[in-house]
Amino acid sequence: MSANHDPACQPARNWFDQGGQNYARFRPSYPAEIAASLAALAPDNQMAVDVGCGNGQLTRLLAPYFQQVIGLDPSVEQINNALPEKGVLYQCAPAEQLPLAEQSVSLLTAAQAAHWFDLPLFWKEVHRVARPGAIVALLSYGILTLEPALHPRFQHFYDTELGPYWPPERALVESGYATIAFPFAELTPPALSIRVEWQLAEFLGYIFTWSAVRRAREAGKEEIPVRFAKEMTQAWGDGNTRHTLVWPINMRLGRV
Repeated sequence: MSANHDPACQPARNWFDQGGQNYARFRPSYPAEIAASLAALAPDNQMAVDVGCGNGQLTRLLAPYFQQVIGLDPSVEQINNALPEKGVLYQCAPAEQLPLAEQSVSLLTAAQAAHWFDLPLFWKEVHRVARPGAIVALLSYGILTLEPALHPRFQHFYDTELGPYWPPERALVESGYATIAFPFAELTPPALSIRVEWQLAEFLGYIFTWSAVRRAREAGKEEIPVRFAKEMTQAWGDGNTRHTLVWPINMRLGRV
């Protein structure tokens, strides 16, 4: 299957609708080991589906391991900015109505997305489309850790200044979806993390993709992210200097 985008996409409102281009550019990438680990657990290599795929950062990593890979997202903005990859098809579709045949999917992933789903409806769809023994993986990356000289200011911004503007679903991400009902035979996930060396522009670009930043700005609190950007610019040093950023990867992993 060649890389493709579904021309029938219809807009779907979420916090990232207007930011797909920046989301694709500045969000950290998952390590390739994730795809290899998940593929090794799948019952076969027929089809992998990434639900709530966003810009396809995880989706495209699955391509070398499966005959078909499909990335699904309800947002036209995200699909239009998805990363093309040979063997990957992107389509607009909600998690609660998967455009897939019964018992057709060997691996089903949702990366940094399941907190937006109507989970009871999503689980019904998973059971409908999953092949016997299919793998289901809910992935998220936890709260970013910076170097000691930068982290306290970042933590205050995240917890205190942006605290009122995080959607309640964010708590599920921070917990690694640990508190949700997960109706599958649970497996132990691999221990992985995302580690990057970023310049200042990359770091601030990432920060400004956050839903809480958007909500603060929409609430007339533009000064909150602006002040943070100014103070981090001063603390960063030369803007071309690369600092280490680390996100822990959390995963609920199960077999249907």
